[in-house]
Amino acid sequence: MSSENKLQTDDQQGTGPRHVAIIMDGNGRWAKNQGKLRISGHKAGVKSVRRAVSFAVSNKLDALTLYAFSSENWNRPHQEVLALMELFVWALDSEVKSLHKHNVRLKIIGDISRFNSRLQERIRRAEELTQQNNGLTLNIAANYGGRWDIIHGVRKIAEQVQEGLLRPDQIEEETLHPYLCLNELAPVDLVIRTGGEHRISNFLLWQVAYAEFWFTDTLWPDFDEQVFEGALNAFAQRERRFGGAAPGGA
Repeated sequence: MSSENKLQTDDQQGTGPRHVAIIMDGNGRWAKNQGKLRISGHKAGVKSVRRAVSFAVSNKLDALTLYAFSSENWNRPHQEVLALMELFVWALDSEVKSLHKHNVRLKIIGDISRFNSRLQERIRRAEELTQQNNGLTLNIAANYGGRWDIIHGVRKIAEQVQEGLLRPDQIEEETLHPYLCLNELAPVDLVIRTGGEHRISNFLLWQVAYAEFWFTDTLWPDFDEQVFEGALNAFAQRERRFGGAAPGGA
């Protein structure tokens, strides 16, 4: 049996992840190692996104969430941010038809109001084109931060309390959930971080509460099907406890 077929079989047996999130790190270091400008690393990273999406579709994942641009990334050099915005527009224009052809639904999560009107319009068109697709849901986190996500949801709840629609003593975890990004999807099962760092970087703070984490030194532009397969196979060997104790253990 091929490794891809094995992953599909494992998923059908319930041992494979349904929702994978990836912190795509290492574009700048990859470019430096190549003696190139940082934007070259980001462009190479787009190719890795394409490979990861193709792998996710082939292995029948329900959702793939990619951390593309954090709310903290605005602190990068101005020219790099401008180049990233142009790359985002280019990627949407060049990839959305292929995503649609492969039945992928595209969602952009984060505060897109800070983006220029041109980029916001590209996002709107891409989401509209793919909104009826029922295959893989591809979430691109752009100008996203986990703290922002939670605060945004809390403000919505506060409005309900202010309007008398909700009492403070009625607020539970389930009250917040509908106001968070990814609320209509299965919980994140597996978080992959490339580039050798071992931190969460303000990504999906609420949604990854019981996710498994897998770290690799592989820089994002070098992330390919074999590395992705290694992450999924490692996940299949994990014993998920969701806060409970291991059998026979503490």
